[in-house]
Amino acid sequence: MPGEGTRLDRPREPRRVRLPRWDPEAFGKASEQIARFLGTGRFIAWMTVFVAVWLGWNILAPERLRFDSYPFIFLTLMLSLQASYSAPLILLAQYRQADRDRVTLEQDRARDDRSIADTEFLAREIAALRMGLGEVATRDWIRSQFQELIRDQERDRATPPSGAPSPGAPPSDAPRDESDR
Repeated sequence: MPGEGTRLDRPREPRRVRLPRWDPEAFGKASEQIARFLGTGRFIAWMTVFVAVWLGWNILAPERLRFDSYPFIFLTLMLSLQASYSAPLILLAQYRQADRDRVTLEQDRARDDRSIADTEFLAREIAALRMGLGEVATRDWIRSQFQELIRDQERDRATPPSGAPSPGAPPSDAPRDESDR
């Protein structure tokens, strides 16, 4: 229908703004890599070389080739720009690391809780087994009983019975039992 875009009784179709889209995870990983690089000695060395070359060029080069004279305002602007970008990237990397640490801590706590529960279960099982074994003969108890029996046997052999002649005593004339009579 002609003129449909001008009707006041219908709302307009929302305009779609074409903004660039990016993956937040990829951006976070990139910021962590940049933050890691900014925290290295290599970055400090390269930044020192860059500033030294900049200063050397703008001090020692012929006047017509210099692009940033003595107060080095352009260098200050470049360093400020680098700092203004690196600070948020470092903060973003720190937040991501804090999130990872929090997740790791939660996983460690859950694993510790499971370990404690397993340990308590095993302690209860061992206690139940000990209570059950309290009435069962153990190897040490049987060994002690055998040793006691052996001692009793050796003692019985060493002491003659009350009616038996002692070794080395002459035999008596009395019959030993009824078959001898």
